[in-house]
Amino acid sequence: MVVSAVLRCELASNFCEVAFYAGAMKRPLRFEHHRYVGDKRTQVVYDMDADDVDEDIINELMESEKYLCFGPDTLVEARNRNYRLWKGHSVAS
Repeated sequence: MVVSAVLRCELASNFCEVAFYAGAMKRPLRFEHHRYVGDKRTQVVYDMDADDVDEDIINELMESEKYLCFGPDTLVEARNRNYRLWKGHSVAS
């Protein structure tokens, strides 16, 4: 759940900071409103709201430009497209 809808964007770095209950996390500029981001190379989906998401993996994914978001932005939709939740997440949503 979002604590604040206020975003602080830095265009030079292409990342935004969004406040969540779990703390602030940097998100890619075009994904500040998306919870799930998929990797087209491995068909793995990352939960951007999870405490245990690895920012290095997300940064590498954004640099590769092989990512996508889901509409609707749900894990069910990601699984419908044959994406599986990243195994590094401690609890499947």
